[in-house]
Amino acid sequence: MTVDTRNDATAKAADKAESTAKAEAKAASKARRSKLFADLAPLIGLAVLAIAFVVVGTSSGTNMSYALETLINQSVIIVIIATGAIFIFAMGSFDISLGASTLVAAMVAGLVHNATGSLWLMLGAAVLTAVVTSLISATLAAVFNLPVFVTTVAMLSVLGAVASALVQTTGGAQIRVDRSFAREYDTLTVKLIVAAVFIALCVFLFNYTRLGRVEKLIGGNPVTAKLTGVSMKLTAIAAFGIAGLGVGLGAFLTVLRTPTLTVTSASDIGMNILVAMVFGGMVISGGPRSRIYAAIIGGISMALLNQTMAIMLQGMAGGAGIAQMVRAVLFLAVVWLAASGFRTKVLPR
Repeated sequence: MTVDTRNDATAKAADKAESTAKAEAKAASKARRSKLFADLAPLIGLAVLAIAFVVVGTSSGTNMSYALETLINQSVIIVIIATGAIFIFAMGSFDISLGASTLVAAMVAGLVHNATGSLWLMLGAAVLTAVVTSLISATLAAVFNLPVFVTTVAMLSVLGAVASALVQTTGGAQIRVDRSFAREYDTLTVKLIVAAVFIALCVFLFNYTRLGRVEKLIGGNPVTAKLTGVSMKLTAIAAFGIAGLGVGLGAFLTVLRTPTLTVTSASDIGMNILVAMVFGGMVISGGPRSRIYAAIIGGISMALLNQTMAIMLQGMAGGAGIAQMVRAVLFLAVVWLAASGFRTKVLPR
């Protein structure tokens, strides 16, 4: 007698297909939850830091109005420069010369103001110097076909030497700008207007123009970007030009905030920008998950953390070291959380 196995085989195939579909749906649901958690982690961190700042400041009897003003002063320059730098990082590139570029642009701006007494010429000098510096880095990378990171390392040394030479032109160890002039324009209104205009410009370019889409494509998969006809060199030059504009505006505000400039001024800006963007949820490898708001969230988060730690550790021996360790732990935690929602399988790079 012949046994008909067709029905059994069909039933087993249907069961297997159903099990596969359930497993895929479960995996997709898990991936969506992980991505949502990774996207919300920076906002949750910002909210927690804001609450901690208010609680710690209030309980310690701190003048919260003054503390809030200090908070804005600390964050606005980092936010502006980091917002411009997003265009570079979205492509999967690094620029570690941002701090040195800010210093040189600020020094040139200070010298121009001392020679002319003009606010607008001072602003123009800061922006022009920073944009030219950024474009030199991009052009060197394009002409010699070098990784952008390599050219920015070289520019870091060059800009350090330029800063030393600029200081020596004054016959001393620093460049001074008239403090009365600086105090007149070193206001929250000026800073917030500059930040709002530049951030609005960057949001438009990054989210609503071809430039932003192309940069995210390059960061996600440069091979695909090149095959679709994207000009890698021109895109990099555009990205560095926008970043240079942010550096120039940050340098202008730096002169107003710190009218006495030395070779160590703005020395920590480069690292602060990197940490701020990671705090804000920026994917360092760039690509489609790059977000322009990462600079804003990260800059404010860093300022909140610094202010809260300063209040808590005030007068404590070794307070600076403890604050550094706390920042390092939080930095690693945010990197892990940001990476948790990132897919593990990517297209060939």
